Amino acid sequence: MSPPRRPDPPPMQTNDVRIAAAGALAWAVALVVLLIVGLPAEDRWWLWVCGAGIVIGLFGVWYTPRLQAGRARQEADRAAKREASR
Repeated sequence: MSPPRRPDPPPMQTNDVRIAAAGALAWAVALVVLLIVGLPAEDRWWLWVCGAGIVIGLFGVWYTPRLQAGRARQEADRAAKREASR
């Protein structure tokens, strides 16, 4: 017989905007390095990869606060419904 399952720990609080910004910054640094080093013509697509990484990171910086606010509103609505049903 296995022991009873312990409850899950609460989710860890992180700063997701900072993580997305750090990723965008890392791609920007990579782009600058590639521009300084210079690439052969057949490897120029790496510049587009860096550009896409920067755009995706900036989108994450913009979208993450909206996502977290929406989740907080949804949780508050659920809590209000639970409280009203009692």
